[in-house]
Amino acid sequence: MILINTLLVLLIFLILSDLYIKNSPKSKLNLVPINYKIKKKDGLNELTIDLKITNTSKTKETMISNINFELDFFKSKGNEYCKNLNYQEDIFIYDNEKEKNLNNYWPTTIIKSNSELFVRIIYKFSNNNFREKIKYLWLKVFWENYGHFGISENKDCLLINLDGQKQRTNEVSEIPINNKYKAYAIKTDLLGCFDDPVNTVIKYCKGIVEKNDILTIGESPLAIMQNRYIAPQNLEYSLFSIALCYFFHPTSSLATACGMQLLINRIGVTRITFALIVGFIFKLVGIKGMFYRLTGSESSLIDDISGTVSPYDKSIVMGPLNADLFCKEVSKYLNIDVAVVDVNDLGGVKVLASSNKKVNKILKRNLISNPAGNGDEKTPIVLIREKK
Repeated sequence: MILINTLLVLLIFLILSDLYIKNSPKSKLNLVPINYKIKKKDGLNELTIDLKITNTSKTKETMISNINFELDFFKSKGNEYCKNLNYQEDIFIYDNEKEKNLNNYWPTTIIKSNSELFVRIIYKFSNNNFREKIKYLWLKVFWENYGHFGISENKDCLLINLDGQKQRTNEVSEIPINNKYKAYAIKTDLLGCFDDPVNTVIKYCKGIVEKNDILTIGESPLAIMQNRYIAPQNLEYSLFSIALCYFFHPTSSLATACGMQLLINRIGVTRITFALIVGFIFKLVGIKGMFYRLTGSESSLIDDISGTVSPYDKSIVMGPLNADLFCKEVSKYLNIDVAVVDVNDLGGVKVLASSNKKVNKILKRNLISNPAGNGDEKTPIVLIREKK
């Protein structure tokens, strides 16, 4: 009787905790990338970046008390970091189609409920060899949200590929798998949230794919193109996340407070605690993986910081959204089967979604060697082709 009462009290406590986490006051502002353009003007390299800040709250207005932009520079080979480049920054805001130059001072700006604000940043680079030296820009946005929830300091990061608007020659590597199948790893630029997932994959694969090919893409590159990554600074971790992360292997993405907090925000403390208890019981009888079955794909698809290529190695990458729809759209255009996969160097192969379930078994057998690689190969797209 005492045990039952204790478990009942624990259950009520966990449910109340979930209700508090879900309904506690939070900022409903989101930073959304729109596009960017590069051109030469007045002898300078000029980069224009358009962003949108939306307030999804139905009743509460929220203020942006401050916002700052910072650039990191990367070369193309190995994403080598660069610095000490001279540039001029101009910030504009658009509200009801009215343009305002902020003259590098951000005034406290109110965004009403169910409304949006457009922001344009223009960078002018004076270095003559700027385009030859730099390929990627990593735009870091530091901004403060102020409202009924208090004040929160947020960080968002966006990748700009300076060669993204150029026509490029596709690089393809043939990789033998076995006597029946071979793989073709397609090299891409470093992908980012300005890249449309469907159009980007079609662009890289057009003219390469053949009839009966199976196209695969890793879940992390797809999630990154969907802007499904977050800076740990944006997560307000709790005592629950600090306690629960201790139950996981040190190499797990759930073994840190921020990685665990991200999962708590998705599915709640109650479900995680229940899955841990059930998972432990099943482990005692030799059945592993029950925790991940009970918590769903969200738990196994979280990649903590250092889990992917730079500069995303400082972000937590979540699983992709609408993977089935993505597969169907690409499959319809290229007229081949398409799948989103999670593959590692230890021989683990998961097919998250596919346009044709019949290819799942073929992929699980032929992706064990991980032809896409787990490092900095930049080959997120792999074609599986039957030998003739």
